[in-house]
Amino acid sequence: MGAETAEPPGLPYHLVQRGGRPGVWRPIVGVLALIACFVVIVPVLVQVPFAIGLALAGRDVTDGLSRMLDLDDPTPLGLAYLNVTLACAILVAWLLTRVFHGLRPGWLASVGPRIRWRWMLVCFGLSGIALVATLLVSAVVPASGGGAEISGELNDFTSTTRDFLLVVVLLTPLQAAGEEYAFRGYLTQAFGNVFGQRWAAVLFPALLFALAHGGQSAPIFFDRFAFGVVAGLAVVLTGGLEAGIAMHVLNNWLAFGLALAFSDMASTLNPSGGDWWTIPVTLTQSLVYLGLVVWFARRLRVRPTTETAAKPGVLVGRSGLV
Repeated sequence: MGAETAEPPGLPYHLVQRGGRPGVWRPIVGVLALIACFVVIVPVLVQVPFAIGLALAGRDVTDGLSRMLDLDDPTPLGLAYLNVTLACAILVAWLLTRVFHGLRPGWLASVGPRIRWRWMLVCFGLSGIALVATLLVSAVVPASGGGAEISGELNDFTSTTRDFLLVVVLLTPLQAAGEEYAFRGYLTQAFGNVFGQRWAAVLFPALLFALAHGGQSAPIFFDRFAFGVVAGLAVVLTGGLEAGIAMHVLNNWLAFGLALAFSDMASTLNPSGGDWWTIPVTLTQSLVYLGLVVWFARRLRVRPTTETAAKPGVLVGRSGLV
């Protein structure tokens, strides 16, 4: 009797699209469609329910929308609009994955194909540990001279603070998840599909992630690019978005929480100068987190590849996986 042939290894996360419909044009058009959606289509569509809400409240719609879109002087409604717009990236990424690649949206979440909730909870805990390391490093480096100014006094708790807090607690996780689904999800798989290389699947989405934040100083740009690289590595090494989402949510909660307590939302949403001394602090957090995530993923045997053999079109060719 001949020896059994071992099942070929499955697809890593960044090559999942290659298990869908073939054609190099698909990820290219998909990336262009994703950009078009978030430069033009989604921001306009999301304004519609907000405009209806303003009209029902008896407020001037034109003035209300203008005030809402002014992120130089943000309001709770403006932050809610921004968060909802970015959260829509989840739906857009799902749609592109289904329409262009014939894949179930769950393949964006992980090689599961689904969100692995227990692993997500572990990642939240690891992100908290990394924040502690960040605090230790920030205590010994020179104080930052740019970004959001943190005063030594606690801000007054007003009705506006309450409204901002509700938006941050309820909508910031969706906003962070939306960015992860777009940049570490669809774009990672798209660039992986085109180039077939892990480095391309990590670096190109990280670059677009940093550029998407608009005008910024060199230190802030580098900080966001580094965040994108670390989050991208966490995704491809663990086979899913859970680690990236957990780090992104906790970072945003911390940033907005500090802004509400000691600073203001405008300086947090629109950091100006930046300071190279912030880089050792944020890199400590990111690299400690990445190391913990990779170590725990191996200890807990978190699967980094699909269970299905790595053949072109295999994820749409087997019952139950579409």
